[in-house]
Amino acid sequence: MQTELPKSHLISTMSLRPIQSSHGRVLKLSLCAMLLCLTIVDSVVAQTNPAGEPKTKAAGKAAQTPERNRGKPLPPAVRDYTSRNFLMHTDLPPEDAKELLTRLETMLTLISKYWGKPNRAVIEMYVVKDLSVWPPGSIDARGLQSIEAGAGVTLGQTAFIGNEAIDAKAVVYSVADRGTPQHEAVHAYCQLNFGRTGPTWYSEGMAEMGQYWKEKDTSVAIHPVVFDYLKKSELKSLDEIIAPGQTTGDSWENYAWRWALCHLLANNTNYAARFRPLGLSLLSSRPGSFELTYGPSAREISFEYEFFLKHLEQGFRADLCSWDWQTKPVAVKGTATVQSKIDAKKGWQASRLLAKAGETYQFTTTGTWKTGTEGEAISPADASSETGRLAGVLFNDYELSEPFLIDLANGWTAPSDGALYLRCHEGWGALQDNTGTVAVKIKRGTESIRTPANGEPVETLPARKENAAGK
Repeated sequence: MQTELPKSHLISTMSLRPIQSSHGRVLKLSLCAMLLCLTIVDSVVAQTNPAGEPKTKAAGKAAQTPERNRGKPLPPAVRDYTSRNFLMHTDLPPEDAKELLTRLETMLTLISKYWGKPNRAVIEMYVVKDLSVWPPGSIDARGLQSIEAGAGVTLGQTAFIGNEAIDAKAVVYSVADRGTPQHEAVHAYCQLNFGRTGPTWYSEGMAEMGQYWKEKDTSVAIHPVVFDYLKKSELKSLDEIIAPGQTTGDSWENYAWRWALCHLLANNTNYAARFRPLGLSLLSSRPGSFELTYGPSAREISFEYEFFLKHLEQGFRADLCSWDWQTKPVAVKGTATVQSKIDAKKGWQASRLLAKAGETYQFTTTGTWKTGTEGEAISPADASSETGRLAGVLFNDYELSEPFLIDLANGWTAPSDGALYLRCHEGWGALQDNTGTVAVKIKRGTESIRTPANGEPVETLPARKENAAGK
């Protein structure tokens, strides 16, 4: 939320320029005056960890004062730590403080690269482990209130000319837990470099991502309580998540849903290329919205969002499980075949087969794959357990059947119509260290015709099923 300070300034500028006729002669000088309104906006940029989230509150208690006293020296238990982009006041032990600064710098490098904007100012932070060692007046009252609640807040001030931010300031107040300082540092970065943090769903979703961001690792690694909540709760719709009028600090449960949407859009290969430009628009004065960006893909996003949350596991990779919307399936006739290559480390992949209910299909595979970093590579037919076997699922009108294992020896009879998708059977959070590719060829099962008795119509019989030994 933002509240304008009770003052603004008018800046007048004058420019003189010659105006020439078509013959190049100077006809006159014009005096142009432009009035630009400079508005200074003071704001609570964002708050983390509303009541209820599993965070450890800072111990002790300090008295509140109307504002932070910058002239007062820090107590002996509180020290200043500096790095390239941060000035941190904290009572953390030196080793913990330095480790936190390292994580903050790593995260800032990643988000600066993601948004394409190097940080332009030092981020000041108050990170509190034990409030009792902080004297009255050393922490801003609004920051103190959040810290006492086991949370964090970023206080910012931005100067605008029109819709453009020309200067900004941000100060972070946070408990000394694992994620809150990083969450708030994302808000501070956006405030300093864009003058805004975007609408609530984007602001809080990206800040939640920030506390989990790791270099070269996009896998899910969220707080266990947040994970359990998302797995056990009724799905919140996309419309509910991005609805206007939401405010920061509403509930940690809402933060969890915002994280889920932002994580999916930032990492799924179908949407990531559009998500970054959308975010830059939301952080600037340029027009842009979720609806304008993803409106034509609404059904696809809804499908993948629901799929992501249904199969959510620690270690889940949204990029590896992006749905293939481009490959068009075909029905096979006669002796025709369809072929595909199935990567062991990816989620469901198009087999190119449009299956018909009641039809039996035979599968031929070549190649091997390996689940995990240990053991030998195997073919799907040689897997000694369900892990490593060829699995399938049917897709029809944005609905999925229950998944099933393919019987490579005896074939598979389609229970309903649909496009067949395949994958190496493995836990959804354990795909990233799989290796190998298996080529799959699919054809209709062989049909046999028996001789009918007198007066009996000719009947097509299903193909004889064989066991693994061909008997």
